[in-house]
Amino acid sequence: MRFRLLRRRLTISAPRMAVRSALPWPFRWLIAAIVLGFCAAIGLWAFEFGRDIAGLDHGTKEELVRLHADLDTLRAELEKAQGERDKAQSIANTAGTLVTAGKASEDKLFEQVKQLQAENQSLRDDLGFFERLIPSSGAEGVAIRGLQADLQNGKDLKWQVLVIQTSKSAAAFNGRLELTFSGLQNGKAWMATLPAGPQAFSVKQYGRLEGMFEVPAQVVVKAVMAKVLEGTAVRATQSLKL
Repeated sequence: MRFRLLRRRLTISAPRMAVRSALPWPFRWLIAAIVLGFCAAIGLWAFEFGRDIAGLDHGTKEELVRLHADLDTLRAELEKAQGERDKAQSIANTAGTLVTAGKASEDKLFEQVKQLQAENQSLRDDLGFFERLIPSSGAEGVAIRGLQADLQNGKDLKWQVLVIQTSKSAAAFNGRLELTFSGLQNGKAWMATLPAGPQAFSVKQYGRLEGMFEVPAQVVVKAVMAKVLEGTAVRATQSLKL
């Protein structure tokens, strides 16, 4: 029964019925959008007004600007620190290279010093040996204490002569050394001297003279004689058989 009464009210069979003109659907949607926009604007205004009253947004923009500035400052300091770190690393690498090179140079110099010390000690030993060859007493003058000759390469004769003064306090002696080579050439007697003639020298205590003599072909050297000349006078002689 109730359903029938309700159907009669909602249909054209109702006791009273009003006829109105209907708006097009686009206008209805436009009006609804305007109403919703107006309501949203009022809600947003109410929200902002309430936040301002509550003080929730007080100084937020200033704080954001300050934080951005602090961030830029920290980035600049970080870049500066990284640059200083790279520079320090480069300096450390360079210093390490220099230390390594310095250590190598130091080791090389140390080896050279040891070699020089050994050579110095050898020279001191030679000097002591030569000084022991000088007699402490006896006749004064120039003497030949050592005469050596060695054939090299079958044609070159290397000779050495040690000339000393028997007096430790003698003045410098200026003289000439004459060498005479004797032997056989094709079974016959042969003799020759230095091509440039007697060799001039000056000695205070002792001196070593040396040189090379080219032996002619087919010659066999049997002996060498050394003479120390002062002007035309012979001051010392020594011979060596080979």
